[in-house]
Amino acid sequence: MDDAQAQQTNPLFGIIPKEFFTPLASPNRLVYWDCLCRLFQAMSAQLSFGIEREILVDELQFYFEQNQAAEFEEDDINGMDSRKKANEMLRLLEKYGWLEVETDKSYVQRVNFYDYAVKVMKTLLEISDGRKVEYQGYIYTIYSLVRTNTDHPAVVLQQIRDNTDMLITGLKNLNSNIKHYIDELTKHKTVAEIMNALFNDYITNIVDKAYHRLLTSDNVSKFRPEIIERLEAHGHSSRYIAKTSEELAAIREIPVGQAEELVYQTLHEIVEAFRNMDDILAEINRKNTQYQRAAVNRAKFLLAGTEDVRGQMKEILLYIGEQMEERQLDLNGIYEIEYLDNLVRLFGSSFIDEKSFYSPIEGKKEFHPQELTEVMPDVELRQEKLRKMTEKMQRILSPKRIERFVEEQLGDREKIYASELPMETMDDFIRLIYVRLYGSRKKMRYRIEKAEGANKISGEFDFPDFAIIKR
Repeated sequence: MDDAQAQQTNPLFGIIPKEFFTPLASPNRLVYWDCLCRLFQAMSAQLSFGIEREILVDELQFYFEQNQAAEFEEDDINGMDSRKKANEMLRLLEKYGWLEVETDKSYVQRVNFYDYAVKVMKTLLEISDGRKVEYQGYIYTIYSLVRTNTDHPAVVLQQIRDNTDMLITGLKNLNSNIKHYIDELTKHKTVAEIMNALFNDYITNIVDKAYHRLLTSDNVSKFRPEIIERLEAHGHSSRYIAKTSEELAAIREIPVGQAEELVYQTLHEIVEAFRNMDDILAEINRKNTQYQRAAVNRAKFLLAGTEDVRGQMKEILLYIGEQMEERQLDLNGIYEIEYLDNLVRLFGSSFIDEKSFYSPIEGKKEFHPQELTEVMPDVELRQEKLRKMTEKMQRILSPKRIERFVEEQLGDREKIYASELPMETMDDFIRLIYVRLYGSRKKMRYRIEKAEGANKISGEFDFPDFAIIKR
């Protein structure tokens, strides 16, 4: 397929040159990216993206004179002085379709980014800076727009549709980010790494920034009924449909009949998007619970001792994992299962006891009645079993038990810090984890706020401190 056919089948390649991404896919991608960032920053400071070529040459020359400047792979370019490198970089970026050079009436060359290059640069910078599409504020904007009485209903309808798209995109990103944290959890090999990922990373970047607001101020369910009700009312209003269709037809320069179909279609898509939003919200809640449970269970797994069966199984699994990593094994291949058979020898054993389902055949025996003796229960043994059962029940860290513990620690105070809680045993440390996790729930009688400063060390445990505040 030649270039002309490619442009007809896909308009994208009629806009972006075929060598556009060559700089960022070449061995010199670090040099190109640094220069593109500097040029984009210099042009963004102007009223337009056009700027004199000599100013950009000076900017790139200053970059190449720095010790931390990236080097070209080609020796012939590295042998140039800084100013020649700057001119060569501008020539290459113009060749690959990133920049266009114009000569004004004063015979001064001005350099501009192409419009498509500006969009690509903004997207790449967002990815590079780690900025994520947030959904905060979109739901309230949509709610305000549907309640607005305006003389331009077509413009408002398009804004509602655009904000709905961004809301859905933000929720999908939040869902994807939680899945990313779940996938990354298996890479943490120590309890400290897991706790750092849970408290300093996940709680800060996901729960506090997004998930908590999803359940409180930006709760979709709080605004959704009225949004759907008003949009459906617009769909049944002939006056609204007629006025919106006329305005949309004028904006897009299409027949009124076609514009009317677009209005009905847009209203239907927005309403259906809000009705189907429960699926993705349920998925977000499920993955949030899954991540926190997985983090706590993995921490418990690594904290298990080697005396009991669980600890011994932990050591076996850790050993297998180390051997897999050392030999770079891929267990997707069936042939490699034989390696594990030789690495850990497992065998099964079975025997018949009173709990077995199988009843052995003993043959026919003659019945001889015997006198039944009354056996009095051992009171001490019963009390010992009750005591052990009570202790086991007390160790179950339910939300109510954690809430009662926090209330006892708070007493008459409105706020305490986690570093003030008793921290002498491993059970105390696990209870601290549940205090932090349950604190993000809406119905608890306390809430959590991140404390500034370094991690606190209490006994043998190192953890990021946080404030516990009475609701």
